[in-house]
Amino acid sequence: MAQKCVHKGCGKFFSNPEEECVYHPGPPVFHEGQKGWKCCKPRFLTFDEFLSIPPCTTGNHSTIEETQKNHKPPSSEVPEDVPPPPVPLATNGNTRKLPAPRASQPAPPAAPSPAPPETDSDDPSVPVPPNTICRRRGCNATSTAQLPSSRGDEKCIYHPGQALFHEGSKGWTCCKRRVLEFDEFMKIEGCTRKSNHLFVGNKKKSAQEEVVSEVRHDFYQTPTSVIASLFLKKILKERAKVEFTSQTAVVLDLPTADNKRYKTELPLFGHIDTAQSTYKIMGTKLEMTLVKADGLSWPTLRSDEQRTSEIIQVGHAGRA
Repeated sequence: MAQKCVHKGCGKFFSNPEEECVYHPGPPVFHEGQKGWKCCKPRFLTFDEFLSIPPCTTGNHSTIEETQKNHKPPSSEVPEDVPPPPVPLATNGNTRKLPAPRASQPAPPAAPSPAPPETDSDDPSVPVPPNTICRRRGCNATSTAQLPSSRGDEKCIYHPGQALFHEGSKGWTCCKRRVLEFDEFMKIEGCTRKSNHLFVGNKKKSAQEEVVSEVRHDFYQTPTSVIASLFLKKILKERAKVEFTSQTAVVLDLPTADNKRYKTELPLFGHIDTAQSTYKIMGTKLEMTLVKADGLSWPTLRSDEQRTSEIIQVGHAGRA
């Protein structure tokens, strides 16, 4: 019988306990509006971008949740409208109670801007790949044999609002419940119901895909390789293509989760070893390790870029 993995960032159904699982082993980190995971570096401002951070660790699936190492408070619920206890004040040997301040509570935080409207349902002509997670916030249903792609009576329970984090409490703008622990926040049941899930969206939306003509890039080098970064958020790892087709060019086809696509043949300044060169896709960029075929220094990443007068030196200078 298939079971659901409880690892953060996975959530897939599995029947083989030895099946490979990619997940976040560390806890989430929320600091000064930034959101990320303790086990890896990417940080974002919005909750949707936080959820799109790719897992950083490979292991096996699990159905046992990790216990909290630190002592957990008796209740993770944030009490609502509970005034602070009166503070005793000694005056000439007598004790009297001060009334609770009437307007000492801070103003509630401004609600985040509403999310852009999403397609209401899946396009029936688009097949649903296995282990696809519902796009609606708080649902987390996965397409399996138990959830067929026929879009029948699936009962999607989700949050139409935005995630809200304020002074340690966590919740959703569409409902009132607030908790302190992130694991408890992820378990808050949705407040809105639909009769179907949203796994792939509407096919018509893909026709409006935005073509990105260029992206910001940066690079540094060692005597043997060039490490280049192309900054593009939310690259779809399963659909992206990075091909080292020749010693002087890299073919790129990078679709993103927000309907953008960067497609080009990147001309390289120098020659590379196509068999040894590698790449990896992160939450905000594509990073390529281009192994030099000749060991020469590259003043620029692209051959069509204008060279500067700066002299780039790699390795250690020898004595004359």
